[in-house]
Amino acid sequence: MVETRKQSRNAKPRKRKYSKKSDDHIKIAKERINKLFGEAELIFNSDSSLSNRYVELARKIAMKFKVRIDSSFRRRFCKHCYKYLIPGKNLRVRVDSGKVIYYCLECKKFWRMPVGNKFKNK
Repeated sequence: MVETRKQSRNAKPRKRKYSKKSDDHIKIAKERINKLFGEAELIFNSDSSLSNRYVELARKIAMKFKVRIDSSFRRRFCKHCYKYLIPGKNLRVRVDSGKVIYYCLECKKFWRMPVGNKFKNK
């Protein structure tokens, strides 16, 4: 006789347990992300769609291995359309009263980054 466990209506569903990736895998993932962003920068002038693909791959690697992308790399792609951005080509950068405003010319979205003394002290 096979018994099945019944859940009551108020029971919470079980959370899935994820295994921690090894340090070697994380190190390799970071190296690949750095290399992909470097390649995206080199190839952008000749083939922008390939550089966008490199950004997509770098994001997927970062999500798979739960690795943060460096802040210098995070400013190089749009958070809305995930395109690789080069100032003057497909990115407009403006400074306005303590904020740097990035405007993506691909998807027409913008985002602001605060700068100034009060943010440097924190």
